Amino acid sequence: MSESYTANDLLNAIAAASKTLGERRDEINRLNVFPVPDGDTGTNMSLTLESVVGNIASLPIGADGVAIRKAITTGALMGAHGNSGVITSQILRGLCEGSVGCEDVDAASIDAALSHAVDVAFSAVRKPVEGTILTVLKDSAAAAKRARKKKLATEEALAAVVDEAYASVQRTPDLLPVLKENGVVDAGGYGLAIFFDAFASALTGREGPMRDELAFARQAAPKVEIEQINDWEGSDYRYCTEFLVHSDEVDVDAAKDFLPTMGDCDLMVGMHPNFKVHVHSNRPDEVLRWFLDHDAQVSEVHIHNMQQQSVARSDALAAERQAEVKPLGFVAVAAGEGNAKILESLGVDVVVSGGQTMNPSTKDLLDAAGRVNADAVIILPNNKNIIMAAQSACELSEKPCAVVPTKSVPEAFAALFGVDESASLEDNVEAMTEAYADVKTGEVTTAIKDSKDAAGNPIKEGDVIGIADGAIEAVGSCVQAVAMELLAAMDADDADTLTILAGEDFADDAFEALVARIGEEFDELEIDAHRGDQPLYPLVMSVE
Repeated sequence: MSESYTANDLLNAIAAASKTLGERRDEINRLNVFPVPDGDTGTNMSLTLESVVGNIASLPIGADGVAIRKAITTGALMGAHGNSGVITSQILRGLCEGSVGCEDVDAASIDAALSHAVDVAFSAVRKPVEGTILTVLKDSAAAAKRARKKKLATEEALAAVVDEAYASVQRTPDLLPVLKENGVVDAGGYGLAIFFDAFASALTGREGPMRDELAFARQAAPKVEIEQINDWEGSDYRYCTEFLVHSDEVDVDAAKDFLPTMGDCDLMVGMHPNFKVHVHSNRPDEVLRWFLDHDAQVSEVHIHNMQQQSVARSDALAAERQAEVKPLGFVAVAAGEGNAKILESLGVDVVVSGGQTMNPSTKDLLDAAGRVNADAVIILPNNKNIIMAAQSACELSEKPCAVVPTKSVPEAFAALFGVDESASLEDNVEAMTEAYADVKTGEVTTAIKDSKDAAGNPIKEGDVIGIADGAIEAVGSCVQAVAMELLAAMDADDADTLTILAGEDFADDAFEALVARIGEEFDELEIDAHRGDQPLYPLVMSVE
């Protein structure tokens, strides 16, 4: 049995589904866990659909099926954002191509469209992974095939597809261990189920609430909840790079062989003369250069720093998690994901990304203090160049705000151990300042110009240097050797504890070897070693 739906009915249903996806983008974003949060899944899928709606809105009245399908596929390809957006564009392309020749919307045409969508979407992904949006698509297509064999009516067939989409979402944690470990379902699959649900509801005129709301998840055990998962650190690459390629001659096979050599999550979809490219890479310039060197033109280039996105989401979530107003909250400035995590574990509510080469503004600090759900806020600047900005932020703050003038992240660690939540703001500032008074901080980095050390000895550009409380105390060609010399200058022999933070470019094996060496030479020193992942400084150390 078929229903008489016009092309306008279908286009209006797509627009309605796009609107619903946009309204629920944040809900989907909070599920991000795989493969990396290269932007937000819900946002990327929503933006891709918005581009489609924009394209079909510009169609002339009475446009035929060929023009409509082209508007949808072109809009999806050109507007695809992120990995999830590119895959969504291929699903839409498959649905359009699979519906060619179908006169009516019925179980047979739904089966044909979804079956082809599976073929197109899976062929676009080099290494498909079970438990993702692709699995939900495949299971939905299987439901459509069963509906065709049972000769279900259109509304019943669509309902079967929607029900199976949500059921497949519920099963994703059983297929992808990282989802089960974090207690979430797949974000892309959930977004696809919402899209199918909203489309079917709009097309058939079904009234009432959408049937998902993750009710099936709430009734199951273990309980599946929506929560933000920050796992940028699991990726080897920093930049999400996506752009359009325009060429009648580019060798698609060669391009698809090249992209994996530059990173991961690589996709190249489309056909001559227009393609969409997506890849996570540390060298987006080389990715772009390859296509330019192969007589292709590029446009709509978007390069996103996934580390910064991850930190921004962590900041937002930290503020959101504060369900009740606390008497005292904390803002700290730090560079490096590892440093941020340690500060958060010690009670910092908002970590502002910044440091020696990236000083946050007064507004940045004021905004951060405003996001802390507390009666009063203490700011830990962790750099001498940020103290004045922190003080200015406190003067402008509408809530009581004060600065504990830490000059390094290790000083902040020590200061936070002096917090007494039952004490006043003023008493805490005094206690925290006293808590880090005996901390000596040292940093190992590379000289960027010729200079002199504390004793007046020459330093050449490129030398490894060790800085203790602002003075250059050690110079050499090796990070490990300079670190040992710096510790001696910091009187590590007389200290009780050493905190040492590895920078983002300091390898784990080298870090472990250095910690072992320090343990041998300073055998009475208690060593607390962590990955701070700060840029430019292979090592940050403190003794007390």
